[in-house]
Amino acid sequence: MTISVTRHPSLATWLLAAGTILFFAVPNGRTQLNGVQHASDFTSVEYFEPPHQQQMKSRLSGAEAQPQAGGLLLIKQLKLEMFNVDGRTEMIVNAPECVYDTFNGTASSPGHLQLQTGDGKFRVEGEGFLWRQTNSFLTISNSVRTVIEGMPALPASGQGAGK
Repeated sequence: MTISVTRHPSLATWLLAAGTILFFAVPNGRTQLNGVQHASDFTSVEYFEPPHQQQMKSRLSGAEAQPQAGGLLLIKQLKLEMFNVDGRTEMIVNAPECVYDTFNGTASSPGHLQLQTGDGKFRVEGEGFLWRQTNSFLTISNSVRTVIEGMPALPASGQGAGK
């Protein structure tokens, strides 16, 4: 099963209204959710505002997703990609798993996270994160480690300019 979620405010509002109507209109609808549910190849895409509405702003994907109570999804093998308006990849985030809140557009985990810029020259990893889809804001909580590639070597102590 493949799931794809695209965030468009008017579409999301319409889908929420339709889902609410179906929830109350189908008396046994709630009993159909009591089995283990699972989806593979999960993807959620957010687009830029006009005039760039055809260009992806972010893509959150995972190898599998398991629905949880309250509109939450447990995502395994998270891959989060953020893009510039011109389509270039700004950064790629990978994590073994996270909880994605479909209503609030957030992803979080107490576990490990790896981030890499699109050009691969800047990497960050740490433990615990929160990502807000609305403003593409990523917070890494603990044990943050940064690697910068391609920087000129710094002179050894006592060998600075003029010595």
